[in-house]
Amino acid sequence: MAVESEIEGFILYVATERGLSTAYQLSLRQSLDALANHLKSSGLPLADIGTDELSAFLLQRKQGGLSAASLRITTVHLKVFFRWLAARGKLPMDPAEPLLSPRPEQSLPETLHGSEVKLLLESIDPTRPLGRRDLAMLELFYASGLRLSELCSVRLEGLDLDEGFIRVTGKGNKTRIVPVGGRAREAVDDYLRNERPELVTRRTSSEIFLSIRGGRLSPERVRDIVKERAALAGIEQNVYPHLLRHSFATHLLEGGADLRVIQELLGHADIATTQIYTHVDSARLKAIHKKFHPRG
Repeated sequence: MAVESEIEGFILYVATERGLSTAYQLSLRQSLDALANHLKSSGLPLADIGTDELSAFLLQRKQGGLSAASLRITTVHLKVFFRWLAARGKLPMDPAEPLLSPRPEQSLPETLHGSEVKLLLESIDPTRPLGRRDLAMLELFYASGLRLSELCSVRLEGLDLDEGFIRVTGKGNKTRIVPVGGRAREAVDDYLRNERPELVTRRTSSEIFLSIRGGRLSPERVRDIVKERAALAGIEQNVYPHLLRHSFATHLLEGGADLRVIQELLGHADIATTQIYTHVDSARLKAIHKKFHPRG
């Protein structure tokens, strides 16, 4: 049983019977071709491979510099391939079934310092063309921790400035109510009264934030606006919409907010997703300790 022919058969099955994407097929082939090369160099036939041999292959890949995320993907590819072989009776058992996926590396989200957020927001002149719109957007990103998609799709009927709340639809089509801070309320109200009416055309819908042609702002355009405003403010760090969301959560935690409250505000289904911000806060405390403690 030649491993190369079995890989070809499996890729054909994935493409024709499962209808999986070309990108997935290429990723799968990359993992399995690496396995084929490993078996060839070790002189081990496919029929004799066991869990120990697969573990040794993964270890070799790790030592070769493959990241934990890529190792997880490779492990998944091995599991589906060997499950397919065993299900068709080409192997007496599935040697990949006991394999454990490496734990994902936990990268800490970037954030802006409070002074940088202040600099960014105060650098926008609302009397300049589209200044009111851009200030309202950035204030809302930071005040309410919105995702980019949520800000682009938020509508007038979802906004209650008198009560200071906004209704957004997030991941999984789930709706949540988020508070809007005082500065953001002022900026959004100023935009709605004094600039948005000038952008409205006959084709305008009820999205709050409009382009100069009166249409809904695209996510790509909002990203560009955030970057442009950060550059004009003289901030050297790469600034993007999600960075303001990270900063919103981190600054709430630093201020003493409960993690469950932050989870609710961000719209996270699982608090484990929110817990990444506790690591950010710990990292900040360690950095302060190292900088200022005489034996840090």
